[in-house]
Amino acid sequence: MNPVLGTRGAVVASHSLAAQAGLDILREGGNAIEATIAVAATLAVVYPHMTGIGGDGFWLLHAPGQPVRSIDACGAAGAQVTPELYGNLESIPWRGPLAANTVAGTVSGWAAAHAHSRAAWGGRLPLSRLLESAIHYARHGFPVTRSQQDNTRAKLAELRQQPGFAAAFLNHGQLPVYGQQHRFPRLAETLEQLGRAGAEDFYRGDLAGVIARDLARVGSPVSGADLAAHRASLQDPLAVKLSVGTVYNQAPPTQGVASLLILAIYDRIRREGWNPDNAEGIHALVEATKQAFLQRDRHVGDPGSMQIDPRELLADGLVERLAAAIPLEQASPWPAPMSDGDTTWMGAIDGAGRAVSMIQSIYFEFGSGVVLPESGIWWQNRGCSFDLRPGRLRTLAPGRKPFHTLNPALAQLDDGRLLVYGTMGGEGQPQTQAAVFSRYVWGGHNVRSAVAAPRWLLGRTWAEQSTTLKLESRYDPALVERLRAMGHPVEMAGDFDERMGHAGALVLHPEGWIEGGEDPRSDGCVAAW
Repeated sequence: MNPVLGTRGAVVASHSLAAQAGLDILREGGNAIEATIAVAATLAVVYPHMTGIGGDGFWLLHAPGQPVRSIDACGAAGAQVTPELYGNLESIPWRGPLAANTVAGTVSGWAAAHAHSRAAWGGRLPLSRLLESAIHYARHGFPVTRSQQDNTRAKLAELRQQPGFAAAFLNHGQLPVYGQQHRFPRLAETLEQLGRAGAEDFYRGDLAGVIARDLARVGSPVSGADLAAHRASLQDPLAVKLSVGTVYNQAPPTQGVASLLILAIYDRIRREGWNPDNAEGIHALVEATKQAFLQRDRHVGDPGSMQIDPRELLADGLVERLAAAIPLEQASPWPAPMSDGDTTWMGAIDGAGRAVSMIQSIYFEFGSGVVLPESGIWWQNRGCSFDLRPGRLRTLAPGRKPFHTLNPALAQLDDGRLLVYGTMGGEGQPQTQAAVFSRYVWGGHNVRSAVAAPRWLLGRTWAEQSTTLKLESRYDPALVERLRAMGHPVEMAGDFDERMGHAGALVLHPEGWIEGGEDPRSDGCVAAW
């Protein structure tokens, strides 16, 4: 598989209409941030089971000669959201109004990125232009993907009775069918309002008033005051130096530190003859994943409640100790961490060498399942990751940010290449990032085959409850048996299994040309010029 090539800019996204919307912005002279906003908004319409403006988002921003920056657009639990709200329940419901218990931060991330674009990157396109494609598809319709069709069918039983779900996601009471036109007219009006009034209107304007009424009407505990109190933050990312360059990811409340730890550990233990596509290399990456996840689940949550600076988890001494704990010939026991969720990742590089790695999510497919009646927004259920038990790392408390699986990635290699990459997939995100990075940097793959090649995934995925090591069936049977002999509980998956995530990657070469790869497991593409 040959990469898609460009010289003046490129965009990759998990839906082709979104990637093309971003390319349109680049061709008009927009920068990578402006293109990413267009991609994100379009995905929030045409890939509605995966994302929406009722979720959260995180950004990594690169400009030549400047430090990498990140944007945290994570919403916190509402001021009235306490464990007592859930009575005698042992856990927060996954669906319904009580699952819609955190502010939606995605649009605040668009606002912060748009402001940074104007202040630091010379951006000039108004938000109204960046939302044009999303508004068009919401009003006039877009063709249903097989992913939307299949996920609606799979989740309908648990979502049909949620407020507003059937009206928004079914077609006159029937399942949407592949290729059928689907529309979100109320969402189109909401996006138009954002274009006219600005993204801040979502939190502190006329639209905020509409959203607050909607939330109250459906029974969500999030209030207008919670919306008004929310702000996205521009901050420093986490980074780790590898033997080949520096890799960046998102700070808590995301699991970005786990993504960095996997690569740092693997870099320490690599041996001659290992390859990310052979049994020894896969074993090493899986075992590095286990060590990284143990640290993540012990330490990572809302940054205000953590007992450790996340940078300490990337210190050389700890990385060396974790690397030394890895058995090189057999699988270690695995405690099966619990996570779930779905997401959309997108990347953009413009002609000036500026780059964005961005991810946004509503958590589970369709989020809480609640669709607000007037604004047409489907709200996330990220807050169901809180713990109702007292004294825990992720115990629910008003104003606390939930733990996030979301984490966009970016790498500056020592030879001058810039790599932006990422994926959806909940628990699988750090693993797929490790697979893509290691194949491209150490495994002899080009950027497109690094994304498309057979993948492995340890534990639960965004669509599965099992805790096995899943391997796509394109792997050589001899490799599968070798991993089983090492003690890995292998479960075979499909050839191009959507459970493995929707990844993508772009590479900017020091000479100025760009190459990209999209995931055949998604509906996406690389759009370049």
